[in-house]
Amino acid sequence: MIKKGIGRQIVLHYFIVVFVTLFMVEIIFTVAIRSYYYDTIYNHMANHSKWASDFFQQFVRLNSERDPDYFTEMLRTFELDNTELMILDRNGEVKASTNAFQADKAIQTGDVPQALAGSVGKWIGRQPSTGEAVMAVSRPLQIQGQTQYIARFVTSLERVNSKLLNLTFLSIGVAAAVLAIVTLFSIGLANSIVKPINNIRDVSAQMARGKFDARIRGNYKYELGELAATLNYMAEEIVRSNQIKDEFISSISHELRTPLTGIKGWSETLTSGGFDPEETKLGMGIIAKETNRLIGLVEEILDFSKLQQNEMKLVIGHVNLKELIQETMLNVWAKAEQKQIQLKLEERTDRTVIVSGDGNRLKQVFLNIVDNAIKFSHEQSWIHLVISVKEDGRAMVEVVDTGIGISEEYLHKVKDRFFQVNHQGGGTGLGLAISQQIVELHHGVMEIHSELGVGTTVAVTLPVAEDAEASDVTASAGPEGESSADGEAGRSLAAENDDQA
Repeated sequence: MIKKGIGRQIVLHYFIVVFVTLFMVEIIFTVAIRSYYYDTIYNHMANHSKWASDFFQQFVRLNSERDPDYFTEMLRTFELDNTELMILDRNGEVKASTNAFQADKAIQTGDVPQALAGSVGKWIGRQPSTGEAVMAVSRPLQIQGQTQYIARFVTSLERVNSKLLNLTFLSIGVAAAVLAIVTLFSIGLANSIVKPINNIRDVSAQMARGKFDARIRGNYKYELGELAATLNYMAEEIVRSNQIKDEFISSISHELRTPLTGIKGWSETLTSGGFDPEETKLGMGIIAKETNRLIGLVEEILDFSKLQQNEMKLVIGHVNLKELIQETMLNVWAKAEQKQIQLKLEERTDRTVIVSGDGNRLKQVFLNIVDNAIKFSHEQSWIHLVISVKEDGRAMVEVVDTGIGISEEYLHKVKDRFFQVNHQGGGTGLGLAISQQIVELHHGVMEIHSELGVGTTVAVTLPVAEDAEASDVTASAGPEGESSADGEAGRSLAAENDDQA
């Protein structure tokens, strides 16, 4: 007995479909073979009765002088093997018969009226006296267009019905064998589907209980194979995400501890007193710097949380892309000077490029990209910032450096959340993930091309604002015309985030 479930449903559906099909075929076959046999018998009797009818007028002329009744001769002349011949008058009375037991009543079956009407009569039924199944074919015997007698041929259908019954039983046996084979096949098919599903279900249950090292074993094909591969991939990604999460927690703990340690140490030192103004100023400067660094880390985590929950709101306006990039360069200029890195802005278009977006958020994106370029570039190198307009009309900003680059192994992962190639460099591993999502919110695309030891190019493509007026453009979308440089003073601390490597 098959247990309840998809296996039973498969077998049941197969059984019903095949059973109904075989049942219909069986009915059609039975009707067709019966019609074939009955039609063959009828045609044989009808052809013989036609010959008798055609020959009757000549027969009467040849035999009326010798035998006025000529019924005996008629029976001898018109008889047919395995068939009873009756000569009936117009009232259906039997005048002569090849059967020694003549009917004592007039024949009233349906073939007689048809013959009296001038056509061939056919009747299938049972003999009243014996209950035997018979077929009767009657045809009028005419002289000069007048029906004189009726030739009625009657044959038994018992042998034919017996053969038909045997054929029916044989066909039923074949149908039962086919149904049994199909049922066995459907059971095998159901097992081939249900067993892998049960295996996948069991492994999935282990994964649901937190056993992400469990894997689906077996070389499954088609959709089941794809499902198994997807679940195995999901488990691997969960394990990887857990590892990344653990690394992130460890990293962010370190990142938060470092500024807090500096703040706490200098606070205690300054509280003890006894320092000259220069030392006090130095301590307060370190506290302010570490506080800003701490705020930047917290804001980055908050931004990521908002993006994950689709809660980040954009203040859309017209943004002059050149002014935005220039402000970005000013924010990171001091850090670039420390490594003697030159920042160069290049415009490859003659028109003012205006995009529609949130100036503060777009500046956050470019600050992160340029800061990463500085962080991973060699001293006394250069970074190009190129503004252009693509053939499709969209604006593109490219940040090109000649730094250490990214290997092919890690290139496709650098935009993943929490991912860091170099965990010693600090940062949360969220910067590029946040930048990617902000660009996507602006219906743009961020692409990274890099070669290890050669350098990295980050290209940000954004849709150009439609019908933008140059006079309406501001470099930021902050309230009361507030400069994005002022609104993002703290955001420049993205320099502390390690997102690219």
